[in-house]
Amino acid sequence: MDLIYLLIPFTPLVGAIIAGLFGGRIGRKNAHRITIAGVAISFVCAAIAFKRFAIDGAEPLNATLYQWAFSDGIGFQVGFLIDNLTALMMVVVTFVSLMVHIYTIGYMADDEHNWPEVSLAGKNSYQRFFAYISLFTFSMLMLVMANNFMQLFFGWEAVGLVSYLLIGFWTTRETAIYANLKAFLVNRVGDFGFLLGIAVILMYAGSLDYAAVFGQAEQMQHQTMNIVGDAQWSVITVACILLFIGAMGKSAQMPLHVWLPDSMEGPTPISALIHAATMVTAGIFMVARMSPLFELSEVALSFVLVIGALTAFLMGLIGIVQNDIKRVVAYSTLSQLGYMTVGLGASAYAASIFHLMTHAFFKALLFLAAGSVIIAMHHEQDIRKMGGLRKYMPITYVTSLIGSLALIGFPGFSGFFSKDSIIESVAASHIPGAGFAYWAVLLGVFVTAFYSFRMFFLVFHTKERMDEHTRAHLKESPWVVTLPLVLLAIPSVFAGIFIDPLVVGEFFKGVIFVAPEHEAIHHLTEHFHGVVAFVTHGLTMPPFWLAMAGLVSAWFIYTRKPGIADATARRFNGIYRLLMNKYGFDEFNDAVFGAGFRKIGALFSNVGDRLLIDGLIVNGAAKVVAVSASLLRLLQTGYLYHYSFAMILGLVGLLGWFVLNG
Repeated sequence: MDLIYLLIPFTPLVGAIIAGLFGGRIGRKNAHRITIAGVAISFVCAAIAFKRFAIDGAEPLNATLYQWAFSDGIGFQVGFLIDNLTALMMVVVTFVSLMVHIYTIGYMADDEHNWPEVSLAGKNSYQRFFAYISLFTFSMLMLVMANNFMQLFFGWEAVGLVSYLLIGFWTTRETAIYANLKAFLVNRVGDFGFLLGIAVILMYAGSLDYAAVFGQAEQMQHQTMNIVGDAQWSVITVACILLFIGAMGKSAQMPLHVWLPDSMEGPTPISALIHAATMVTAGIFMVARMSPLFELSEVALSFVLVIGALTAFLMGLIGIVQNDIKRVVAYSTLSQLGYMTVGLGASAYAASIFHLMTHAFFKALLFLAAGSVIIAMHHEQDIRKMGGLRKYMPITYVTSLIGSLALIGFPGFSGFFSKDSIIESVAASHIPGAGFAYWAVLLGVFVTAFYSFRMFFLVFHTKERMDEHTRAHLKESPWVVTLPLVLLAIPSVFAGIFIDPLVVGEFFKGVIFVAPEHEAIHHLTEHFHGVVAFVTHGLTMPPFWLAMAGLVSAWFIYTRKPGIADATARRFNGIYRLLMNKYGFDEFNDAVFGAGFRKIGALFSNVGDRLLIDGLIVNGAAKVVAVSASLLRLLQTGYLYHYSFAMILGLVGLLGWFVLNG
């Protein structure tokens, strides 16, 4: 195997090990130098691999790196599957990760102030953070490069573990600990379904290797299994839905979305890394990789389509009422992940992966720009206490504008091409639920534009609302913060031109499988006449006008008539409270699952532990011994005639037994 394929995942791992184990010895500068060098090498190697497969047309590489175990005819290997899909994901993951690593130098420079003086956890926290984000990059790369379900599951769980460490990085904050525990538990729910899905595949395909499983997919399509009662379920449908439940956890689809907004409790760099290029995109990638399975179950595709549509629209509405700058962007991520999921359900896998790529660039840009604002505002995150930052932070302002325009799908920006590709594909889809999904994503365009520019205008325009001390110290962030913003802004503008070949071309030919009856991108392909024509055509379509309506509405309400927002909130108080309460998902989970499991735990504690174990087994045995001893003690009187009498009684008893049985 070529060395560059090994360097892609393992150089970030080496950097993480050195910074994590020896961070105290090598110091802060060497820690970030080593980890950044590791990710930089990984990015260069990923770019070389991308050239080989995407440009030079190299054949896909499917190789076993290490045979871990072999049991009952089933092999458990570590191996790589590198094709056009993998190559694209590797470039996106390593580039965004590299930008986040560089940005972290500036953002975490004064991290010691975030820890109490008595906290030992604050010691070497800078080095530890770099170790974590490098380990995160390694985990995601192992996931996307996997050629079998065992390695996929390893990467799947590894990104979940590292996200737990990063969301709760500031361990002295109760909100951070609650958030990382919430993320861990919610993802365990999804991962349980994911593991069951892998188990179904292993049971009926007899292998964990992608190629072997895909080769038996049609055979599995005609098999049924019994789950409850006498009903027979399609094996392929059960397997795909269970796999997608795993994706619902990782990619934060309703109702397993509740962890993602709370993940904002972690430092901003990890918010960008989780929400842009790693973890949340793992579920999208997994479903696209499993297209040979999902295409054989229209029920599973319909399930994916409806869940994605609900997430895209309903989560966007919550973004309208959020006032924390990072949470607005977080709900934007939820909504955009819904768009990607809708594309998957419509069998427009290429459009979803294309949106995954463009979204990684402009969403990382928006998160890092939000972090730049937070630095300037002395870690104030309430957009109601900002305003007028445009003149103080020109680079952050321009890059934020680029990110916002890309997010709403403004013509010519990257998000325009990818989001319109999904909407057009859903319009052409005949999967059950496609009509509902189309209206959800179409109305979501207006919602996205409205909350995006609500935040943009409140932060950079309108009157200044910060205190005098903050205003006196406002300035642009250092170059280690602004450089990644500029570098991410470039693909946020221009990445959309790769719609050909990524969507309308044959970039994913032989990698992603689409059944002829589910083909939804063909309409887009047949009418594609170049990037300029696509933009021109988009100017006449509903998504453009809805986006402009959302932008203009946000401008009018928040810069010209700010009283309208408060009046609307009072007028529709019920809807406003519903959105502020996030549809009650958190309250429901706390009341039903949280409180319910606590009561079950208390029941087991009181009945199982205290009554059965302590009361009957431990204390009961002691009481039996004590009672027995107290009774036996009565026989030990110390009088000789008592013992003689007992011996005579015993002798009489024995003689009687012999006589009766003689």
